[in-house]
Amino acid sequence: MAVLVALGAFLMTLAGGWSAHRVTDRRHLVLGLAGGLMLGVVGLELLPESLEAAGTELYGVPAALLLFVTGFLLAHLVERLLAHRQAAHGAAENHGRTPEVGLTAAAAMVGHSAMDGVAIGAAFQVGGGMGAAVAVAVIAHDFADGFNTYTLAHAYGNARRRALAMLWADAVAPVVGAASTLFFTIPEPLLGGYLGLFGGALLYLAAAEILPEAHHAHPARSTLVCTVAGVLFIWLVVGAAH
Repeated sequence: MAVLVALGAFLMTLAGGWSAHRVTDRRHLVLGLAGGLMLGVVGLELLPESLEAAGTELYGVPAALLLFVTGFLLAHLVERLLAHRQAAHGAAENHGRTPEVGLTAAAAMVGHSAMDGVAIGAAFQVGGGMGAAVAVAVIAHDFADGFNTYTLAHAYGNARRRALAMLWADAVAPVVGAASTLFFTIPEPLLGGYLGLFGGALLYLAAAEILPEAHHAHPARSTLVCTVAGVLFIWLVVGAAH
């Protein structure tokens, strides 16, 4: 059952990536919407779930928050290192944006989608009702995952072929993750820590890269509206799942 439900996530991810792929002359709107979706996923879904799952504290601070900050700093460090390497080789194309950063971010989205599949499988092990609730949340936000995966890869200067390849990997990942739960389970604290780490990295990309780029060439109100709409969409998804 979990694998069959994950096929819905597969289709929804492709739908999101297809939507991002079809947009050409409204790139600033795509980036604005992607930034809002990423912000909503981090603040309204990943961070609350990681705090609930991780549980433990280190020196008075929840472990999930420490990993959240660590993820943010790691994303910043990786981007700076890659940008420095590109500058050292005299690369000036893509306005200083390194394709490796986009591929790394997209690969992180693929990993997150695989964990979505694991979450579906683990929930169905608890019971049918729990599995259905988790499946609704995962399938609904996988449209945003597909949208963001394609946008992250393509916005950093990667060819559409590479961006589409990452999209397909992101679509298959939930099915693989759900199937893996037939063989093993992940302890809840470890899962919570992963969500916190990934959330920090995703927030960095949204706040420091995607949103500034969206408003750089087109500081239009419509871009801001798209960002707010992305956050509201995730809010509706999370609310409907609960």
